[in-house]
Formats: sequence, C-alpha cells, structure tokens
Amino acid sequence: MTLPDVAQAAEDPWLWLEDVGGDRALAWVRERNAESQGELGARPEYAELKPRLRAALDASDRIPAISRAGAFVYNFWQDGANKRGLWRRTTLAEYRKDTPAWQVLLDLDALATAEGENWVWHGASCLAPDYRRCLMHLSRGGADAVVVREYDIEARAFVAGGFTLPEGKTDIVWEDADHVFVGTDFGPGSLTDSGYPRVIKRWKRGTPLAQARTAYEGQASDVSAWVSVERSPGLQRVLVGRSPDFYSNEAFHLQGDKLSPVTKPVDAELSFHRDWAVMRLRSDLDLAGKRHARGSLLASPASAVLAGQARWQAVFTPTPTRALDHYVWTRHHLVLNVLDQVANRVEALTWQAPPAQAASAAASAAKAADKSASTARAGSADKQAAAADGHWQRGDVKLPGPGTLSLAALDDPWLAEDSLADHLLVSYVDFTTPDTLYLVRAEGGSPDRLKQRQPQFDASGMQVEQRHATSKDGTRVPYFIVWPRGAALSASVPGGAPRPTLLYGYGGFEISMQPWYSAAWGMSWYERGGVLVVANIRGGGEFGPAWHQAAIKADKQRSYDDFIAIAEDLIRSGVTDAAHLGIMGGSNGGLLVGAAFTQRPDLFKAVVCQVPLLDMLRFHKLLAGASWMAEYGDPDNPAEWAWISKYSPYQNLSATRSYPRVLFTTSTRDDRVHPGHARKMVARLRELGKPVLYYENTEGGHGGAADNEQRAHLLAMEFAYLWAQLGDVKR
Repeated sequence: MTLPDVAQAAEDPWLWLEDVGGDRALAWVRERNAESQGELGARPEYAELKPRLRAALDASDRIPAISRAGAFVYNFWQDGANKRGLWRRTTLAEYRKDTPAWQVLLDLDALATAEGENWVWHGASCLAPDYRRCLMHLSRGGADAVVVREYDIEARAFVAGGFTLPEGKTDIVWEDADHVFVGTDFGPGSLTDSGYPRVIKRWKRGTPLAQARTAYEGQASDVSAWVSVERSPGLQRVLVGRSPDFYSNEAFHLQGDKLSPVTKPVDAELSFHRDWAVMRLRSDLDLAGKRHARGSLLASPASAVLAGQARWQAVFTPTPTRALDHYVWTRHHLVLNVLDQVANRVEALTWQAPPAQAASAAASAAKAADKSASTARAGSADKQAAAADGHWQRGDVKLPGPGTLSLAALDDPWLAEDSLADHLLVSYVDFTTPDTLYLVRAEGGSPDRLKQRQPQFDASGMQVEQRHATSKDGTRVPYFIVWPRGAALSASVPGGAPRPTLLYGYGGFEISMQPWYSAAWGMSWYERGGVLVVANIRGGGEFGPAWHQAAIKADKQRSYDDFIAIAEDLIRSGVTDAAHLGIMGGSNGGLLVGAAFTQRPDLFKAVVCQVPLLDMLRFHKLLAGASWMAEYGDPDNPAEWAWISKYSPYQNLSATRSYPRVLFTTSTRDDRVHPGHARKMVARLRELGKPVLYYENTEGGHGGAADNEQRAHLLAMEFAYLWAQLGDVKR
C-alpha cells in the first residue's frame, strides 16, 4: 500500500462522520445507539447487571481517594445522591473513622443545575500555604478541555474578578497570590498542531489576559509548551520548556525574564524537589566513562544541575526483569516504586553525607533559619555542594504483595513541624484482594491500615497465575490468568466446554498493565465463570523503556504479534478456544484489538473496542493525534506510511473476510481520540455487510462516561454483549 494523495483520502465516503457535532453525523449516531441499546438492553445479563453495577459504583464503603494540603485531606466523591459529585475535606484523624465528618467545599450537582451546565470535575490547584484560593478545573461533559475559575474555599464562592479562563486545553499554575503562569488559546497561532498551548504567559491579577506577558514560546510542531513552579519556603523555582514530541522535552530555568537552558538528554525526564534533581533515562547515557542504562534514575544536587555542572549518581539501575514504576519524595527520603516481574515493591533512599559535611550542613541550616529567604536559598545551595561526596542509603519498605502498589507523599513543606513529613499513603490491590489504604513511614515499620474495602465478590477458590507466550520473533511475553472459582487452573467448565475467556491489553505509551481489583469484573465476569487474561505486551512499560521502545513506529506490529501470540497460547494450552475467546482494549488498546481482529479474525468471537484509534491514515489530523507520532510515525511520510498501512484497521477491512461481531464504544465529548475513528470503522463494516454494534455516549470524554449511571449502563451493555457472544456458564 502506498501513500494516498489528497484526492484518494477525499474518496473516503465516511469523512462526514468526523464532524463531531454535525446534524447528519449525530443522526447516524442516534440510529446506531438505538440499535445497540435495543438489542443489548433487552439481554437478561443487562437487566441483572446494571442495578448491581450501579450499586457497587455508588457504594458508601468505597475508599475515598485523598490528597493532603495543610491540616486537611481532600476528596472528590460521586454516589447515587451526588451524580456530578462533591468536593470535600476533613482531617486525617476524622478520615480514619468509619463515617468521617466531611466539610463540603463545592457541590457540583448544585453548580451544574444553577448554571445549566453538564459540569464534570477535573480537579483543583490550591495556593500554599493557606490553601484558601484554588484554581478550579471544570469540564463540560468530561472533555479534556476545561473552564478555569478561581474559588475561595472559606467563602465557598468563586472569586469576583479572579483568574478565569474559557474552555480550552489549558495549563495554569500559581506563581504567587497575584500571579499565575498560563498556557491556553490566546488566539491564532497560540496552539500547537496537536491543539495544546504553544505559548506560556505570566498573568497578573486584575489585568486582562490580553496584557499577560509572554514568558516562553514553543513551536507549532511541538506537542506543547509547559511550565512548572516549585514553591517551598525560601525557594521558588520556575521551569518552562517545550515537548517536541511525546517522549522528549527541552527545559529552561526562568529567573525574571532570563531563560537559562537546563542541560540534559532531550528524551530524559527531569524533575526537581527542594535541594535535589532527579533524571529518568529513556536512552543509555555515558557520563565520566560510565554507561547508565535506559530506565535508570539519576540524582544530583539541584544547584549543580542549574549551574550546568550536574553531579549525577545512579539511584536506580534496571535489570531485565526490574523497572522503575514511579517515585515520590517525602521530606527526607526518595521513595522508589519498583516493578519486578510486573509486581511492585518499594524502596526508600536516604541521603547520607560524610560526617564532617553533615555537621557543616546542619550548622548552615540552623543559621539559615534565622535569615531572610534569599540567605536561606544560599544556605541550601551550600548544603547541596557539600553533599556531592556522600551516598544514598537504601532500605526496603515492608508492604503487601505481590500485586499493585500506588504511592503518594504527605509532606507539606510549609509546615516546619510536620508529623506526616516522612509518611506515605500506600494503596494495595491485586485481582482478588479489595483496595486497602495504608499509612506508612518511609523509614520502615509496620504499615498502619487506614481503610479497607469489603470484598465485592466471592473470591474464594479463585486463583491467579502468571504465564508466558512466545511471540513471532521469539520474545517471551508474560500474561496473567485470573481463574474463576471452580476452575482450579483447568481448561473447561463441568461437562468439558471451553471457558469464556476475555483477553485484555494496551501495549503503548510506556503504560504497564498491572493487577487490579474490580467489583464490576467480579460480579459481571468471574462470578459467571469467565476467565480474565491480562497481557503484558511490548509497547507497555512493564520492563522499562526498552520494552516500550521495542514496539513503536516501524516495530509497532510487535505489540499485535505479542497479543496474538498470547491468544494462540490460550487456545493451544486448552484454556479456551476461538469460539469462546474475546478481546477488549481502549484508546491505544482499541487500536490493539482493532489490529488483532482485522489480522486474525479466526482467533476471536468477541471484540470490545473502546474509544479507539482506527484510521491511522488520518489520526494525526484529528484532535490531539499529532502528539502521538512519536509512538506511531507520520502517515504523511511515505516510508512511515508503508509500515503503518499494514496494520491500520480502517484501511485493512476486507469484503472477503469474516469478522467477529464487534462492539465499538466511544464518546461525543472525547476531545483526545476523535470519535470519528469508531464511527467510520462501524460505517465501513456495515457497508461491507459485516455484523457490528456501536454505542456513543454523548458525555464522558476519553473515559467514556461522566457519572456512575452512565458507567453502569456502559458496563452492563459491554458484559451483556460478551456473554451473548461467548456463552453464559453461570452455575
């Protein structure tokens, strides 16, 4: 297949479905929705599952996710009585109780009703140290684009004349009480080709946005320009920069109007925390005669990095089975969350300066406490310089496993005396263990359990195992199998019939597929006898940058080869057969299952393709698609289209092949992956006379649903479809 010219692209008879809100396109959507809801909504599985799913989504025993600021922990909560949700806060002591007393800060349902808007919460950024003024991010219908409005927590009201921005893909951060840095749509030429901010400006309170002064400009071909502000007592550090593509960025230190470049590899992730800078490598790096492998994490005193004299030390080095998942800082520790064979374990690193230098640093710190902010900054720099010859002491943090651990630090740097300065919030789940939230000291000790959700399904008798399949090029690819009760690692249900099996995958953008716990999966799949398989294919981040980079651009087909190899392994080993095997994936995972069923339709009986990319000839011309060319390539380049064209699902549909009946789902308000991908794929399948189902939620953004009612409806339809295709083995 060669690169189509403009005339050939215009021959696509379904381009009109890319008109997201067009009358003709929406009429087509309503027809398809009516067909799918009429059929799937009449299934007995839908009638049984929807109320159960809604009850689980609204259940009061869910663990409220919290973040800390000052004396309070904050949470956003949705349930049956609060469809749009409540933003609220309480103290940590109160949070420990079974039924905490919450202070409601904003009722989104009341706001939506009063303003006639379908608001969806996208978070708030509050200004330290009192956290009274907050920049509220509100989305219409769940889109990535947000309206920004300044809110006064104590007054429970939006600030008259405060910082306010109309709907856009906005980047905004506090500099101080009267200034923000903002990247948004300032008018023609201010956005990148991907639709993100190209220009960063400094905006003063009480002045029109048009008078904001430009601090930095990127290029139209970039993914975006960006800004980061670190605010700690005695320290304010502003970084700006550009991201030429999804995996690279250039950084500059902004001091007044002066921009100083920060020296680093363009594809390395650099961040600062007080006295330290850390850098995560995507490529091998040679420093002072030593090679640091991609996937390593290096640390250096921050002042040395900003002076162009970084003194990097490795604090994490990957192995073939170990990769860095993420890291957080407490006040005195760098805490690493490591993936080892796709299971997390946690290590805490503590800087140990030589004794003489440690004493000198302590004395400098004591003197700095009585001096001005500028003197404190100088003392901080002295301490950093003295630290160069020390070392990082490593210790394991004892936590449950094997499974998925998520970390959040609780330190508030504005509190001089903070009992939580070196504590972490740690969440643990696995496929059969409900969410548990712990309070953990980074120095070690037994985890303090704050909350644990009650089991949402009967996991007794269930088993989980990890297997490997061999891909087309000989690579061993791991995957998890979650066996329902009574399966006992056997291949079939009583009577010998193969078990309905759902293979889930993603395989892109360095995102790892780790174990999760889900009431929806428990009641809708496991309890009914279904087997879940989770694929850890190349393109993901399970084994670091090398695992991801092995399946991008010209090698993207490897993701699909890995996925197909797992499907073949499931059939070969007797877990299931092609008549009882389904696949599911969303976004890049939607592209994955789209490529899998168009290349090997003989392997699958069911396909759930969610908010997908599918037309890879035009993905870079639709919404944020241009930002993903570092993952897929450029279709306008003939050499790159040559490899993209071989897997692009939309271009590879054939009138002569038989396909499983696919369920496609998307959202009208998805302003990240254009709903035209799914719309056009369905239209072409229908044109070819192939059976297909389609559902497009009018809200929900890239998540597909905006509230629990919509989520329950969508989930019930998806599982009703799966059981209709794969057969019900409920006993």
